[in-house]
Amino acid sequence: MGIRGLMSFVEDHSNEFFTDLKLRDTKLIIDGYALFHRLCFSSNLELRYGGDYDCFTDVVQKFFESLLACNICPYVVLDGGCDISDKKLTTLKDRAREKIQMAHSLSVGGGGYVCPLLIREVFIQVLIKLQICFVQCFSEADRDIMTLANHWNCPVLSSDSDFCIFDLKFGFCPMNSFQWRNVSIIKGTQNYYIPAKCFSLVAFCHHFGNMNKGVLPLFAVLCGNDHVNLPIIETFVSKVCLPHKAASSKGRRHHRVLGILNWLSHFANPTEALDNVLKHLPRKDREKVKELLCRSMEEYQPSQVKLQDFFQDGTYVCQEALNLCLPQWVLEALAKGQLSPFISDALVLRRTIFHTQVENMQQPNAHRISQPIRQVIYGLLLNASSQAENMAKNAVPPQPLAFSEVERINKNIKTSIVNAAELPKDFSDLNKLTTLSLVRRQMLLLETLKVKQTILEPIPASLKLPIAVSCYWLQHTETRAKLHHLQALLLGMLEGPLYAIIHSPGNKKPAAPRQAQCLDAQ
Repeated sequence: MGIRGLMSFVEDHSNEFFTDLKLRDTKLIIDGYALFHRLCFSSNLELRYGGDYDCFTDVVQKFFESLLACNICPYVVLDGGCDISDKKLTTLKDRAREKIQMAHSLSVGGGGYVCPLLIREVFIQVLIKLQICFVQCFSEADRDIMTLANHWNCPVLSSDSDFCIFDLKFGFCPMNSFQWRNVSIIKGTQNYYIPAKCFSLVAFCHHFGNMNKGVLPLFAVLCGNDHVNLPIIETFVSKVCLPHKAASSKGRRHHRVLGILNWLSHFANPTEALDNVLKHLPRKDREKVKELLCRSMEEYQPSQVKLQDFFQDGTYVCQEALNLCLPQWVLEALAKGQLSPFISDALVLRRTIFHTQVENMQQPNAHRISQPIRQVIYGLLLNASSQAENMAKNAVPPQPLAFSEVERINKNIKTSIVNAAELPKDFSDLNKLTTLSLVRRQMLLLETLKVKQTILEPIPASLKLPIAVSCYWLQHTETRAKLHHLQALLLGMLEGPLYAIIHSPGNKKPAAPRQAQCLDAQ
């Protein structure tokens, strides 16, 4: 995530670029993706056996308890699906390959960092339980986070170096120096605070000869972020910005960052800097490169999405999503985290990229067994954007009833084409799906899982779905399930409800929403 080498560079200059904060009595906009990864990887959780979700839940709860103790009001913003332009596809595939290598290392007893498959879902469950306000953006969240933080005049918590580039009024607090486990008290008071550091964009620009902060988006693009990877840019940077091969005093990893920043610091504004970049390129390439660079620099401008409206009255308006003419109930469910980014990727791009988990790399990946279920989901999604297609100015041949799935094959990735299932006519319009009776929708679910209703009749309501899914799993020969596998599965289903009963605190009055409790200073 972010700009290669920038975060370690600014942290190496911590005394110059950061100010110490005693964070309390404020709203805090939290990069949800960065937070659940940080909590997962920095809490000594077991990563090799499918997910230590109980311990992860405890860590997340303690994190937010620390914030609330300091009267910090958290608003969590999660990334959604991939950008409709699909400009990061190459980057996403590269990351998928890296995760496969780390998952393999973990599977044979080595090191690595791979989130368990359900970590995001568990994180959202905890947010709901604690009544923490959160939103899932339609695509990437960075610009929306920046815009909301500036609207509310509060800091951002993240580990993404892109926030060193955004013009944030109240700064950016890196996860690495956010000491939530070390809540402190102001002497002589009953007021608690969290020690933190805040990145100063003013100090950063001052260090480079009072550089115009408007030039920083161009720096991000030239240095290398997730959006641009052009050989011609690499040639320019190596010849013009990095004329000397000798590494800087802080090491080779920062040579590129320093070289580009020093070169850009000579220009008064972004236009002058961009013109000087283009002067060093062949004439035939200038217009194309200029268009690409300008489009990429726009990623650091404020967003048109007003997340404050969502947090205040539940209204989420994203023009990008509206242009696709997707059903309103789908957009609302995505914003509330009730549907995963898998759905928006399938709807918008007709492609999904599966997360890797720690498993035997010689065997088929764990996602394979659920392919028939996904085919039914794809069938439901097929007609979601038919209105948008009908509105297209130029008629195009109808798209095939198929979706692309980027999945692990051994220790590499492969794109497979999967056909959508043909469904009964009453499921042919996604707009009307929620108007169908609950009984009719349950019938489709059980037909998909190949489970008869009579089998589930004696099962308690809370266990019907887990049992149905277990029946689906056992019907697939590739699982090769033994009796002890089934016994372990059933024990796991019972353990949670039993634990809840044993540790039930009794009948308590429902607590007021956490957001109402935690902040008067708004």
